Amino acid sequence: MNITLREIDRDNYRAIGKLKVSPEQEHFVASNPWSLAQSKYEPDLTPLGVYDGETPVGFVMYRDEDYGIMGRAWSIWRLMIDHTQQGHGYGRAAMEILLTRLRAESTTHTGIFISFVPENIAARNLYSSLGFDDTGLIEDGEVVYRLALTKTR
Repeated sequence: MNITLREIDRDNYRAIGKLKVSPEQEHFVASNPWSLAQSKYEPDLTPLGVYDGETPVGFVMYRDEDYGIMGRAWSIWRLMIDHTQQGHGYGRAAMEILLTRLRAESTTHTGIFISFVPENIAARNLYSSLGFDDTGLIEDGEVVYRLALTKTR
């Protein structure tokens, strides 16, 4: 497995747009075409393709946000692995690479937030195993988890 996160551009947006979760998972995450369109109209969103070598297997998207009294934090908006690629560890690998990237880019960030549909037990288990804690908040019907970061500056 050689997992990387890559910018999405004119050469790969179609391949990323074709990736999808199984029909049973469609209510857990927005489609990639919707997310790519959203990133064009909300330019502070960073969409990235998840690749194993030269094969696109998934998609992530995040942004830098101001959480008021909680300070600046990263917010992971999307994580999806194509239904044909699930069960191979790509979701965990993509999250670990993304978390490393966000930690490296952090200066005054206090944490990393992620939310998910409460019924998505796989997401709950993955995020918990990566150190995210339940904030007790519900936003737009989704459970909000947070990974604390130590300020570096």
